[in-house]
Amino acid sequence: MPDNHQPQATRLLRIPLFRLLAINLAIGACAAVLLVGGLLWLNPGHLRELIFADRTPGIALVLLLASFLITFGSAAMGSAIMAQGRKEDDGKRGGGNGSRLAVQEVTQRPRTR
Repeated sequence: MPDNHQPQATRLLRIPLFRLLAINLAIGACAAVLLVGGLLWLNPGHLRELIFADRTPGIALVLLLASFLITFGSAAMGSAIMAQGRKEDDGKRGGGNGSRLAVQEVTQRPRTR
């Protein structure tokens, strides 16, 4: 009999793929918040002054943060998904899965005119 007393979020976090995506989304969100905070702190191109000179600076901050959240969150989640097929690091670098360049010896042919 299924346990219906657990909240939906707790049941979802038991699924390994969902947990992987949630963790990587949180990592991407932290990176986005740090980047927006760094941009406001460093003030490149007078960005902070431009944002806060507006009548509603909250809208500009929300749009900036949301775009970075989408970008960095999806990049972190995508890289986690793409790394799923990779074996543990066995010291080899390169293509993985045995995909190596095929080496073929080429002999020189004598030139004929």
